[in-house]
Amino acid sequence: MSVEKIITDWKQKKFKPVYWLEGDENFYIDQLVEYAEHHILSDAEAGFNLSVFYGKDANWADLINACRRYPMFSDKQVIILKEAQQMRDIDKLESYVENPLSSTVLVVAHKEKKLDGRSKLSRLLKQHAVVLSTKKIYESQLPEWANDQVQKKGFTISRKAVMLLVEHIGNDMSRINNEIDKLLVNLGSRKSITEEDIEQYVGVSKEYNVFELQEALQRKDVVKAMRIIQYFGSNPKAAPIQMMMPALYNFFSKVYMLFGVQSQDEKSAASAIGVNPFFIKDYMLAAKNYGYAGIEQALLLLHQYNLRSVGVNDVGTGDASLMKEMVLKIMQ
Repeated sequence: MSVEKIITDWKQKKFKPVYWLEGDENFYIDQLVEYAEHHILSDAEAGFNLSVFYGKDANWADLINACRRYPMFSDKQVIILKEAQQMRDIDKLESYVENPLSSTVLVVAHKEKKLDGRSKLSRLLKQHAVVLSTKKIYESQLPEWANDQVQKKGFTISRKAVMLLVEHIGNDMSRINNEIDKLLVNLGSRKSITEEDIEQYVGVSKEYNVFELQEALQRKDVVKAMRIIQYFGSNPKAAPIQMMMPALYNFFSKVYMLFGVQSQDEKSAASAIGVNPFFIKDYMLAAKNYGYAGIEQALLLLHQYNLRSVGVNDVGTGDASLMKEMVLKIMQ
């Protein structure tokens, strides 16, 4: 069952006795826990019928006893177990999961990992509970996801702005969403997030960042690339070489994959290499400008200079000098 379906059911007052939320992506788990804690019950009902436990401190017997209580002045009570992965003897919940109370809504947030599917508790949950298993989305899906989040809130965001935001934060959906909320508060009467907003409120330079360096490389714009690297040399915290290397390697790896794609259709090509169709033109331009041999050479150079950046076959060369040398060789 999806997050949207669970929340829709809750809004319609359709409840199951047990909801087990697990997996690597905390954003969706937090979204459901927040709704359960603040929206299932009214403020008056919550005073008597909302209990929140934390796995590290919770005793399994106390939790089960709370679940078996009947609600006061309400049809339902809500019991939430946060950080369930830290709870000792969590398997003791088996007896309750097997025979839950219909007037209790138990929501368990088991973050960062999943239960062993072979365990008795896991089997019982599949039979008697709603189980939501979350996983990290691919980085190539983050721009589209961030764009969708902005649109759901009734706003728009420029292509460059969404890339700056995602490249700066990485695969952390909760943090991306928080930054989006912060941006929207500062927009005033405007309805669109621009790269200037990202620069001002998130703290990412719209001119000097990994995304701009990548664009300079794909266009073989030496002057722009050197200007960006010079800025990085003067502001080492803006884009450490350890952050830039994986981003550039990922880009050129995707371009390399294009040479094995039969279809020239942009949508099909984007799907084949795992990128958003909105950005496929960038990859296709790099493939055209470098050719197969040039992209292969770029990947070899990125690997070589990544090793040098951590001291392999190189002692003392500054990060900016390494980047300049590598970029010039790639563009040749």
